[in-house]
Amino acid sequence: MASPDDSPLGKPAPYTDRYDPGLLFPIARAAARARLGIGGALPFAGADLWTAYELSWLGPSGRPEIAIARFRVPAASPSLIESKSVKLYLNSFSQTSFATPEAVERALDGDLARACGAPVAVELVRPAAFARLAIEALAGESIDGQELELRDASPRPDALAAGGATVEEALVSELFKSNCPVTGQPDWGSVQVRYRGPRIDRAGLLRYLVSFRQHVGFHEDCVERIFVDVRERCRPERLTVYARFTRRGGVEINPFRSDWEPAPAASGRTARQ
Repeated sequence: MASPDDSPLGKPAPYTDRYDPGLLFPIARAAARARLGIGGALPFAGADLWTAYELSWLGPSGRPEIAIARFRVPAASPSLIESKSVKLYLNSFSQTSFATPEAVERALDGDLARACGAPVAVELVRPAAFARLAIEALAGESIDGQELELRDASPRPDALAAGGATVEEALVSELFKSNCPVTGQPDWGSVQVRYRGPRIDRAGLLRYLVSFRQHVGFHEDCVERIFVDVRERCRPERLTVYARFTRRGGVEINPFRSDWEPAPAASGRTARQ
């Protein structure tokens, strides 16, 4: 089974401008999930919500066409798709002629589904609709105003605690950072924890989220770790963890995991995206 070390991530890669689905590099989810104690049935459902801002191809006459691509990779898929390989793959459309935008969409749909091992929903947003792509913050109360000493070098699930009366709320932090598994480059994001259950201690949750600051992990794996840790330590009746990461190389990944609600049908972007 391929590992991140086998991928093009962090290595010199030729720029290919002719359509090549072989550039996509899947990474099995099973190993990271096994480290979290996830074996058979997943404790969550959801999707990885991708937005790709740099997609261009040639129409039948050679005229350049552009679109913003959105695709939803199901959390239940056997593999995630390494992000630099997606960037290289999307670049490969740039000097390739397609008869219609629908043909581009079909190519994306089929290629991404084969790479991750599950159906992928693809949507192309054409220039006439760009102005309707709203900027919207993650809904919830910010927990970032607290003064804490935050010096942890690795995730601290023991900082999580909950108790008292049952509440239903959404808590948001804009201070999340983790690091790319191979290059070590920073991955910046905003995290929403939406739950019903005993009240989660906000100082503990903030300390926990910020403790990822030197952690190495893919976006998807980080969100699944947050979900598992909050579920285990805080015992909510229901739980959603949703992260929106800033784009790198024209691509952003926004993992959504929940044990009670579906992933958003469509979403805008935060101000940092």
